[in-house]
Amino acid sequence: MARIDYFNDPNAPAANSVVPSVTAVVTDEQGRILMVHKTDNDLWALPGGGMDLGESIADAAVRETKEETGIDIEVTGLIGVYTNPRHVLAYDDGEVRQQFSLCFTTRMLSGTLRTSSETKEVQFVAPADLDTLNIHPSMRLRIDHYLEGRTIPYIG
Repeated sequence: MARIDYFNDPNAPAANSVVPSVTAVVTDEQGRILMVHKTDNDLWALPGGGMDLGESIADAAVRETKEETGIDIEVTGLIGVYTNPRHVLAYDDGEVRQQFSLCFTTRMLSGTLRTSSETKEVQFVAPADLDTLNIHPSMRLRIDHYLEGRTIPYIG
């Protein structure tokens, strides 16, 4: 399903849903960050997605990372809570979702990189090379908060 991300856009459509979602910062031994090139909006992002009924928010991060990248993780901490009402996602089925996402730190356990129906590329990227990717400002905020080494999670 295609989507358009609106960020601080006065012409954005009004939100009609909120879905708890997750993103996960997964790093390798070299400190590179796992990034996915999304098929729905053609942007690079951290792995993640919506929480399903019957699962915890941490389990959603584990499941979404495995589904999108082939990598098994465990959640180790919280980077922040991202709930900007001026960031909405408009899907081609008419849903317009207000952002509500928790971003987690993780530890990589196992797996082999692979793409999925949601990802056309999956790779580890050195922090110095992140500027070469087309990353949504809201996603970049999560990455920057991780790279800052914040001791207190972002709440915003």
